[in-house]
Amino acid sequence: MIAAYAPLVAPPSAQPPTPNLAPRDVARLADDLVAYHARFADDLVAYHARFAPLFQRREQRRAALLYLQGQLLDLERKTIEPLAHAVVGGDVQALQQFIGQSPWDADAVLHAHQAYVGETLGDAEEGAFIIDGCDFPKQGTESVGVARQWCGPLGKRANCQSGVVVCYASPRGYTLVDRRLYLPEPWFTPAYAPRRERCGVPSDATFRTHPELAGDMIAGLRARGQLPARWAHGDEGFGRDPALLDRLAAEGLWYLAEVPHTTRVWRERPAVGVPAGTGQGRPHTRVRVDAAAPAPVEVGALAATLPPTAWRRHLLNEGAKGPQVAEVACVRAVAVRDRLPGPDVWVVLRRRLGPDAELKAFLSNAPADLPAETLAQRSAARWPVERGIEEGKGEVGLDHYEVRGWVGWHHHVTLSFLAHHFLVQARLCLGEKKPGPDRAPSARLAPGRAAPAHADPAAGAGPAARHPAPEPQRLPFPSQTRPPSSLRFILIT
Repeated sequence: MIAAYAPLVAPPSAQPPTPNLAPRDVARLADDLVAYHARFADDLVAYHARFAPLFQRREQRRAALLYLQGQLLDLERKTIEPLAHAVVGGDVQALQQFIGQSPWDADAVLHAHQAYVGETLGDAEEGAFIIDGCDFPKQGTESVGVARQWCGPLGKRANCQSGVVVCYASPRGYTLVDRRLYLPEPWFTPAYAPRRERCGVPSDATFRTHPELAGDMIAGLRARGQLPARWAHGDEGFGRDPALLDRLAAEGLWYLAEVPHTTRVWRERPAVGVPAGTGQGRPHTRVRVDAAAPAPVEVGALAATLPPTAWRRHLLNEGAKGPQVAEVACVRAVAVRDRLPGPDVWVVLRRRLGPDAELKAFLSNAPADLPAETLAQRSAARWPVERGIEEGKGEVGLDHYEVRGWVGWHHHVTLSFLAHHFLVQARLCLGEKKPGPDRAPSARLAPGRAAPAHADPAAGAGPAARHPAPEPQRLPFPSQTRPPSSLRFILIT
């Protein structure tokens, strides 16, 4: 297999570019870009070869390579038809069958992907699993799992498919490593039985909430042991579920998850016991909190009672508009479980600087002696999953699919994860700075350390401080490396 280039039609504007370089410079640049694309063509073939044994037939292996190649092209839409027309040897019907019906095992490919991510990005000390929802707006009612429900991209209830994804992040990079499609509870009623059958939903599928799906994925990742991790993070939608937090702790992870302000904790562990009987009626058998013990408090109310000395400014990271600074207070407390005292936890409270200081609250089971600066840094550690989803949708067509069935959804999403990881590898091979919300931290102060008193409050006062990250930056291949004469990259067998 070799790399070649084919001319494209003129751009829609029909306006030729204004040359600012001498002809010899243009020729040299074109040669460099041809070599650049040839290198990544070879890299893509080698990358695909790691997964090729998992496709049983030669046609499947070839289709997988063509599909990955198409996902990496700079196409406006990366659904199967335009993708097939954009790659040499692409066949619309064959690719539709490969994605929607072909009996290759998407989970086996996904597990191989996880192993490779562990090789390339794994870090036992700083590795983290980050959980998030991933929704796909849809028209009609025939796609698997579609329902009128909360749709993150639209910011409202709408017709969509809803998924849960896990991102793996370390100082070496980040990428998406697992996925589950959420099936709303009505989909398991008798009325939906014909639709489940049409969509190919497995007969043993049962209703699982978003937090339960997240816990299932984390349990599987830990059982396979391919991705070393110490931390787990999630937004309020997952942090509000105590059962998920306990599952994360049982898997040996330190979680730091956002929770609602109404989450209750005890400042001190209350006494518990079985109340003494009164001599009338049945004796008490259930353990209860001592009647004299103070009631648990909401974390929002707890924040309001802390003295000014409890809050310290911390540099969370270097954002696009400068250092992202917030005031953070870390308090030891006892979590509530079924109205009884549960595990000892950190309550991490973070507020932006400025007059309208929005409060964020987090719970963490991290050790009691962990420095506050580490907790502050980890409170802003969710950006990789947000960016991974954004890059997946914007760069490799994660949301560009028209398949309706269970198999097709899992096939497409799995290959999209592979394509994104390939781009992450390309970025690292190009020698870019280690991934982060923006650039490498300043030499003056590493992320998570206490910020100096003169740190600019305005840097953390805007909306960006809620999720400190800059405007998205596109991954490097192939859309940012198109040769100057409107050449496109193709593979010829």
